[in-house]
Amino acid sequence: MKASAPGKIILFGEHAVVYSRPALAVPVTQVHVDVEVLDSPRKGIWIHSQGIDLHAELNSLPADHPVGSVILNLFSTLKISSLPALDISIDSTIPVAAGLGSGAAVSVALIRALALHLSHPLTDEQINDLVYEIEKLHHGTPSGIDNTVITYAKPVYFTKGRPMETFNVGKPFTIVIGDTGIPAPTKESVGDLRRLWLRNTNYFESIFNEIAQISLIARRSIESGKPELLGDFMDHNHSLLQEMTISSPELDKLVSAARNAGALGAKLSGSGRGGNMIALVDQAKAESVAGALISAGAKRAIITEIK
Repeated sequence: MKASAPGKIILFGEHAVVYSRPALAVPVTQVHVDVEVLDSPRKGIWIHSQGIDLHAELNSLPADHPVGSVILNLFSTLKISSLPALDISIDSTIPVAAGLGSGAAVSVALIRALALHLSHPLTDEQINDLVYEIEKLHHGTPSGIDNTVITYAKPVYFTKGRPMETFNVGKPFTIVIGDTGIPAPTKESVGDLRRLWLRNTNYFESIFNEIAQISLIARRSIESGKPELLGDFMDHNHSLLQEMTISSPELDKLVSAARNAGALGAKLSGSGRGGNMIALVDQAKAESVAGALISAGAKRAIITEIK
């Protein structure tokens, strides 16, 4: 059995989401994880993944191994006590530690393929709940955005403490993602911002309120088929993230390069200080904006259509 799962990016609301403001995230279908599960002629569950150089039997993996814990959690949920003999192949084109949801995508594709192979198909809701539990094991208190966007492969509007909302895209639009190649240290940037917030709460609360407005209006623009409005929102959101000390010279350079190459707007995406930035582009300009990002130092540029 085979199953796939896309990557994801945050369009608006990163960091403010920690302070109970809404965030907006969308699937990135141009990068994905593909998992194939086959019956094996040898005993045990054998896992093969070129990308992370993993070729091992399940029982030989440490207890907290991300892939191993997904498999064992699923078997526990399905109440399967005697492990079948399986060969599992995992292929991914999603860059690791770049804010594109690679860990959640592996979990979603793996659970989906395994459940189908074992004749226990799961609903998206069940898969989402399982993957969220796995995310908690590895990230402590994740927002739940990654697993939801990737499981449902739909845009998500999320506010902490409220039910996650998926919504539809009124008109497709094109985003170019530029990767700085610098690992994005989520815990560090979140911790630094918290210290600043404690020192100057009113100032940062007003910034978070501005970002909340951007996320809300951006969602309405996407739903009503007016994605061209997102460019100005991206530029404004990026300037607010700069004020929050979340950007970096490398991200700012890529954002400027995208705008100079004709992007309608650009901003960092995710935890900042590394990782990715995104640019809204007319489809005809996507290749030239991607080229400008590479020339400005991006390690890779991904063109994706949000639909």
